[in-house]
Amino acid sequence: MAAHLSYGRVNLNILREAARKELREFLDKCSGSKAIVWDEYLTGPFGLIAQYSLLKEHEVEKMFTLKSGRLPSADVKNIIFFVRPRLELMDIIAENVFSEDKLHSSREFHILFVPRRSMLCEQRLKEQGVLGSFINIDEYILDLIPYDGDLLSMEYESAFRECYLENDQTSLYHTAKGLMTLQALYGTIPQIYGKGECARHVANMMLRMKREFAGSQNQILPVFDTLLLLDRNVDLLTPLATQLTYEGLIDEIYGINNGYVKLPPEKFAQKKQGEASKDLPTEPKKLQLNSAEELYAEIRDKNFNAVGAALSKKAKIISAAFEERHNAKTVGEIKQFVSQLPHMQAARSSLANHTSIAELIKDITTSEAFFDNLTVEQEFMTGVDTDKVNTYIEDCIAQKDPLIKILRLVCMQSVCNNGLKQKVFDYYKREILQTYGYEHILTLNNLEKGGLLKPQTSSRNNYPTIRKTLKLWMEDANEQNPNDISYVYSGYAPLSIRLTQVLARPGWRSIEEVLKMLPGPHFEERQQLPAGLHKKRQQGENRTTLVFFLGGVTYAEIAALRFLSQMEDSGMEYIIATTKLINGTTWIKSLMDRPECQTP
Repeated sequence: MAAHLSYGRVNLNILREAARKELREFLDKCSGSKAIVWDEYLTGPFGLIAQYSLLKEHEVEKMFTLKSGRLPSADVKNIIFFVRPRLELMDIIAENVFSEDKLHSSREFHILFVPRRSMLCEQRLKEQGVLGSFINIDEYILDLIPYDGDLLSMEYESAFRECYLENDQTSLYHTAKGLMTLQALYGTIPQIYGKGECARHVANMMLRMKREFAGSQNQILPVFDTLLLLDRNVDLLTPLATQLTYEGLIDEIYGINNGYVKLPPEKFAQKKQGEASKDLPTEPKKLQLNSAEELYAEIRDKNFNAVGAALSKKAKIISAAFEERHNAKTVGEIKQFVSQLPHMQAARSSLANHTSIAELIKDITTSEAFFDNLTVEQEFMTGVDTDKVNTYIEDCIAQKDPLIKILRLVCMQSVCNNGLKQKVFDYYKREILQTYGYEHILTLNNLEKGGLLKPQTSSRNNYPTIRKTLKLWMEDANEQNPNDISYVYSGYAPLSIRLTQVLARPGWRSIEEVLKMLPGPHFEERQQLPAGLHKKRQQGENRTTLVFFLGGVTYAEIAALRFLSQMEDSGMEYIIATTKLINGTTWIKSLMDRPECQTP
């Protein structure tokens, strides 16, 4: 069992177990020794569900990454391809199968599509002449993957792009299916609220699916009281801003993928006394980040300015614990000290790692470049000079700073100004294309289509009204001992989380006017619970809300929701689900037409 998945009100181990059971059943269909050929993108998400030990128990002897040409040699009976339903991957599989067929006629091939089977892909395999080689063609429905005790992600990287640029609702269908799976395991969610076009679609699909399966309702007392569906385009500003929590900054600077981060190795080298430092490690240091690690759980959601003090406090506690050994006199006391040693050593190594990470981040956050960038972001958020060309952005373009940095700032200015004046818009566009190349015209068009960058169509800018009504900017945000969610961006309270907060109390009717200014409809649905199932709330028991972000969520938003869960008087516990964990850089990259030209 993964302990970090069951610490909250909702035991997400149940979801993980259900996914593991299905995987075991599929592996057992292919009797005999096996080699798995992985679509590389799937190895991370699968690692969160099943470790290698589980695969080994079911006779998996070898694992390879899907590459064109011949497969590496493996003396196994079955070869199983784990792939996403992508046509280009079918061509690679066909090459693999052909080269194998010539060598080993007795080998059996299987294919497992994640998350859904695809007729188009099967057609492509048929055209390539290999469809008949497969004994099993199946699908493995991997919708919501538990990341932590309060966090689920579908890791569907193109969801925002599909919904807003390509008018493709596949990701919304997967979301609705994932939510149905969740209700099958945790009971029907009585109340559904939503804001945005995609939220409306998902709710409609869920209600339709529920009607279709009306007879098969399971008698489970509901764990969730409310589901809130939020479109990413209701709040385009938040992901563009630089996150200022510890976890958010790790993601901004190094990127967190499937719960792991890769860091520069030299910071973590163990140098022995008198040893030359020429043998420094060259492999990046890979660390897993989740609440299973006590110290990380304690500091990840803090504003980075509060992390140093937390680490030094922890260092004092650990060194005091080690000093205790001098006081251990009797055999019993010594034995007790020794029994605590592994835990203390793990805590010491965890402290060393996070001190190194904090030093790496501090080198960046104390730089002039970081400060200048942040100053401009905060000026935009507070409505300073959003309607004219920004000299800082001009300088950055002139110095050929990374294109994504420029795009994040220009989009931010556009969002905070409800679009840019036509001449400002044209000027930025011209400067970007002349400096970075005309191939980026497609990217600019995509950003325009997605609503991130646009010319102003009406003279009215609603952002100041939204900012005032929802208190999106708080002067003097307390970073050390926060009393409001605005600490996650040192002053800016994420719009998405304010909407969540207001929904809990006093309710959305109090902000009807602001809701109309934001894109898409807002709605409320009730789901009938099976007869005889009514939740009686215990005195002082919190309500549980599942907040689902369609199109991505940032770590800073997650931190803000965790902060609301911990507030004494909130009476609410939040579980967070999303199509993808994002930051401004990965989000803009997903909208670029030639992201491979772009180094971050």
